[in-house]
Amino acid sequence: MTNSPPLSVSPLENDPVNDLSSPLPMKRRLFSIGMTTLAFVLAAIALLPLGAVLVEILKQGLPNLRWEVLVSLPAPIGMEDVSNGFGNAIVGTFIMVGLAALFSVPVGMLAAIFLSEFGQKAAVTETIRFIVTVLSGVPSIVVGVFAYGVIVFTTKQFSAIAGSFALAVVMLPIIVLSTEEALKLVPTNQRLASSALGANRLQTTLRVVVTSALPGITTGILLAIARAAGETAPLLFTALFSQNWPDPLPGGLFSPMPSMSVLIYNYANSPFVEQNQMAWTASLVLVGLVLLTSILSRLVTRQRSTSR
Repeated sequence: MTNSPPLSVSPLENDPVNDLSSPLPMKRRLFSIGMTTLAFVLAAIALLPLGAVLVEILKQGLPNLRWEVLVSLPAPIGMEDVSNGFGNAIVGTFIMVGLAALFSVPVGMLAAIFLSEFGQKAAVTETIRFIVTVLSGVPSIVVGVFAYGVIVFTTKQFSAIAGSFALAVVMLPIIVLSTEEALKLVPTNQRLASSALGANRLQTTLRVVVTSALPGITTGILLAIARAAGETAPLLFTALFSQNWPDPLPGGLFSPMPSMSVLIYNYANSPFVEQNQMAWTASLVLVGLVLLTSILSRLVTRQRSTSR
């Protein structure tokens, strides 16, 4: 019985480096191209509604966008010689969203830091996280009714304080969940390295973990601000609306205050064409403000990351 000679094997066939550098088989290349094309098509379909809304807002809102619109009060119907605008609604939106951010941002960040850094072994952690998750899914109109019962029913009047409270409740779960996720993305090695250098847990959290997660935290806060700026239902039950300039003094915060979202809601349902057109212009300004805030925050966080 004679042994058959071993098959000759090329030295390059079992070389892993050569396998990585060699082109993929035709079947796998076609599959990759097909899946990439499918991903682009699905992404385009997902962005199609957003693009259609933006195009319609630009088409309807740009013709009436003038400087006087941004700095004038709403004019009575039929008054053609009076400047017509919604400057009071822009100022009122800034005031109420700013007050809401003053409450929700520090509380939300502290809650997220506790959940992520200090409360992993606490029994109450899962309960807090469950409540925050449920709160994030509560409809905004329910939040408005809740704020109405807590603030408006107690003080017997609609006010900017009540509107800010409702917006803060809307913003809080978004800030907590986004900040916690951003903190979890910080590698554990950075915490261990900080502890090895002698920093205690609080110093490590504030100077290393929070600083590293700052771009993600900023993005979450901006998403919450954008959500609050566009909310209408909570303000219908709390801040209502006013045709006058808002009073930023403490006494003025306990009176009805105008906002962009309520103005758009009122003008869009108006039977007058002038107010319908003004609603489109207000929508364009509101979208522009949210977009400008997002761009500025990206530039600031990018500059901070580059300078570190």
